[in-house]
Amino acid sequence: MIRLLKRLKPFSLPLIVLLLLAFFQSMADLYLPTLMSDIVNNGISKVNSKGVVSPDVPYIWQTGGKMILVTGISMICAILVSFFASRITMGLTRNIRKELFTRIESYSMNEFDKIGTSSLITRTTNDITQIQNVVIMMLRMLITAPMMSIGGLILALQKDRKLTLVLAVAIPFLAIVIAVMGAIVVPFFKTMQKKVDKINLVLREGLTGIRVIRAFDRQEIEKERFEKANKDYTDLAIKANKIMAGLMPIMMFVMNLTSISIIWFGSKRIDAGSMQVGDMMAFTQYAMQIMISVLMVAVMFVLIPRAQASAVRINEVLDMKAEIEDPKNPEKSDEGKKGYIEFKNVSFSYPGAEEKALSGISFSAKPGETTAIIGGTGSGKSTLINLIPRFYEADGGEILVDGKEIKRMTQNELRTKIGFVPQKATLFSGDITSNIKFGSDNASVEDIRHAAEIAQATEFISNMKEGFDSEIAEGGSNVSGGQKQRLSIARALVKRPEIYIFDDSFSALDFKTDAKLRAALSKETKESTVIIVAQRVSTIMNADRIIVLDEGKVVGIGTHRELLNNCDVYHEIVASQLSEEEMA
Repeated sequence: MIRLLKRLKPFSLPLIVLLLLAFFQSMADLYLPTLMSDIVNNGISKVNSKGVVSPDVPYIWQTGGKMILVTGISMICAILVSFFASRITMGLTRNIRKELFTRIESYSMNEFDKIGTSSLITRTTNDITQIQNVVIMMLRMLITAPMMSIGGLILALQKDRKLTLVLAVAIPFLAIVIAVMGAIVVPFFKTMQKKVDKINLVLREGLTGIRVIRAFDRQEIEKERFEKANKDYTDLAIKANKIMAGLMPIMMFVMNLTSISIIWFGSKRIDAGSMQVGDMMAFTQYAMQIMISVLMVAVMFVLIPRAQASAVRINEVLDMKAEIEDPKNPEKSDEGKKGYIEFKNVSFSYPGAEEKALSGISFSAKPGETTAIIGGTGSGKSTLINLIPRFYEADGGEILVDGKEIKRMTQNELRTKIGFVPQKATLFSGDITSNIKFGSDNASVEDIRHAAEIAQATEFISNMKEGFDSEIAEGGSNVSGGQKQRLSIARALVKRPEIYIFDDSFSALDFKTDAKLRAALSKETKESTVIIVAQRVSTIMNADRIIVLDEGKVVGIGTHRELLNNCDVYHEIVASQLSEEEMA
């Protein structure tokens, strides 16, 4: 928590102003009981020359005017304290949220897998909200509370030292109660945030997989899953709040008992002539101010444990060292080898896996050529191409792009050279134009239309009511799989990169559209390196080079005809898709 609060440094000037305002507010609030005491002692209880109590009206008006003025100052200071506290807190949480999101964006896929998407969402939203709630309370209460309690104690001692013994019993008792309850409830709050992660996970799976859930008629089971996760969180929250709920009654009991004690012992001292009525009233007010300050601290103790748990979770994300980092002294790529890719004995294994996903991978791809990758399910095709843009880091060997090892290049420079179309087509909320323009901010209207035409997307776009301005729902849920793939391809084309990577990006297309798209692509990508991962043999038959993978190893490299004669794995794949006549 302290580490996150250090990020208040940019707000030093507003904090100083807030501290000054809080000081003036506290001084004004502490001065009010003194003025009230003066009115009672010198204005209302004044005895004239005849021994009769005669109120001093001018004095009462004069002192009452001062009270109104002081109250006004206190009110203005309180409003400004709330304003500055809100501004500082919102600025702090905005910066933390930005820092957290930026940090998450720098993670490799391995870090995403370690923490989990649902937990990252919780940490960026709910956990930061917990920090926000505590910080704003701290700025509004925790600064004022010590000033009020210390000032109140000093003034109470000035009024009557012996009567202060009542506070010497009440305040330590409250402090012990708060400390004990805080120690009991902290573990509950830590667990509660993990329960929120679980709710997010179940909810996210339920929403993203709604079609599958309905198709298999699993709605009731999913409801039960969510209800269980929700009940776990609810039961724990109720248990924690039951413990904390006991704090307020104890506080009120002690405060009321303190007031009764002050009046009881104060009346005896008034009777003995050791104290005036106004002083006792002022002392009661000071005692209440001290107790309210302790109550503020108690409220903070309710919030701090949960915020502390959230702070630990946020720091865990900020402290996690990214597996893939840019080199300190990056090297520029060789302009003479633009678009050139080479794998040299590359191996890779997923964290915790017993066997390597890839081993001994060596091949090269040149500009103006199409390199295809094919293999059975789980052979490592997608894993291989995910190593090129450094989504994962290779365990061994070297991957060269433009003649330079990719670990010696910045991730930004590397990925600028690549137009990547993932296996699972992803679109963003907005319109068709913004989704295609996602590949290049500088793309003109003509560039967008040209890319859509090559991707064979113009026909279905023109049939939509608003054309290129048609809205795309979150995740592209209002377009078909084939349409999503074509828009994803257009997004990569508008970038005009050196290297195109298509990860099984034609699987949702019919054979006619597939053939048209590949014919248009071959003309558009004449000067670029093209890597295609495909399941369909018809998609890659005309590739300049076909790489056949089996169990993470290269078992054949060559053209379609060469591999038919030399590679048994490729022959089996072809035979499973084409007839004897088509193979011939």
